[in-house]
Amino acid sequence: MAAKPSTIVKIMRKNNMLVSVETTQGLERRMKVQVPAERIESEVDQRLRRVGKSAKLKGFRPGKAPMKVIRQQYGGEVRRDVVGEVMQQTYAEAIGQEKLRPASNPKIETDEVAEGKDLKYTAVFEVYPEIEIKGLSSIKVNKPTAEIVDQDIDRMLENLRKQRAAWQKVERAAGEGDRVIIDFRGRIDGEAFDGGSGEKVPIVCGEGQMLPDFEKGLSGISAGESRTFPVVFPDDYKATILAGKTAVFEASCESVEEQVLPELDAEFCAAFGVKEGGLEKLREEVRQNMQTELDQKIQASLKDQLLDQLLKGNPVEIPAALIEEEIHAMQHNAMERLGIEDQSQAPPSEAFTEQARRRVGLGLLINEIIKSQNLEIDKARVAERLKQIAGGFSDPDQVLQAYTGNPGMMSQVEMMVLEQQAVDWALGQVQQTGEARSFSEIMDFKA
Repeated sequence: MAAKPSTIVKIMRKNNMLVSVETTQGLERRMKVQVPAERIESEVDQRLRRVGKSAKLKGFRPGKAPMKVIRQQYGGEVRRDVVGEVMQQTYAEAIGQEKLRPASNPKIETDEVAEGKDLKYTAVFEVYPEIEIKGLSSIKVNKPTAEIVDQDIDRMLENLRKQRAAWQKVERAAGEGDRVIIDFRGRIDGEAFDGGSGEKVPIVCGEGQMLPDFEKGLSGISAGESRTFPVVFPDDYKATILAGKTAVFEASCESVEEQVLPELDAEFCAAFGVKEGGLEKLREEVRQNMQTELDQKIQASLKDQLLDQLLKGNPVEIPAALIEEEIHAMQHNAMERLGIEDQSQAPPSEAFTEQARRRVGLGLLINEIIKSQNLEIDKARVAERLKQIAGGFSDPDQVLQAYTGNPGMMSQVEMMVLEQQAVDWALGQVQQTGEARSFSEIMDFKA
């Protein structure tokens, strides 16, 4: 037989208001509030008198109707308004009186309030958990280090050359790194299927754009050649309707092209904004950008390690309402990314539950660090963060103006900075070990 949730009832009378708080289960609270009838009736009478001064009723001059008539005409509406407003006021008063921190909007249970009767209602809500950060000094994080050497810059420049490569037709069979332009059509058990066909599709051999069996079927193909070959879809293929099935593809090659890389000359440098200083200046700027990306990658790794262990060492009881709120936000973002407008086609909430739980839990822990350490937003870091954001756009000044002129966007940036301040503080409390690695290893960079 399951144990019943513990019940704690606390009753206090203050400001002529009776409040009792019951802990039902977990973080849920049932708060009962009783407001004396005098408070309701006094406010109703005051409002009716104000209404009576300007009310226009048939048979009476403006402002001269008897209070009995005013009450009959407007009493019900005024009482409903007063009860609603008093309920909001007393809920806030009771929350403050009991020093509660609601994590969700309350569900209000009340009955019709008759004239001369006390207002009684029950508010059901969840509260934020009490949190105490523990075990920071026992957390160990690994901070990799790397020196950017000339070979790293060479590989980066080679990658930049490939990004601006041209393609030139060749009269030979396709090899590794060549691009083929093909038409293809696939069938499963003789039937065509969605996504199984394409025309003039460019595929770079060996880059893994297509399934291994498909690329194998194109190996060594020449312009004008047609082939038929089987392709087995993996059991974990993202389109579950195709997972584990075998399709037969017919493919014809229109052309084979080889990659032609640009020279590392003045024109190439100018394409990346370096109009003076040539290749030496470009290498210097590339090195600086690589160092910035490396530092960001290392910091992100430290943050991930810290947050994983922080959450593991500080299990948090999370209000269900906050998890639901985060799930809805994640669903909305996913729909925007996928271009889905029909709410009925929203991704299932179950797909976001665990990630939402983690996000909310970490948010509660970070907020506790901010509160306990009295951290305040560092304006200089906010300005630097805005500069970084704007730097990724062609017109940084316009982006800066857009952010600084939008309180909502500025608030988001400030919260990101404050969160990083909390992470930086926590990293100062943990044990950090170093590990020398290469730039390519840390960045998972391939030329």
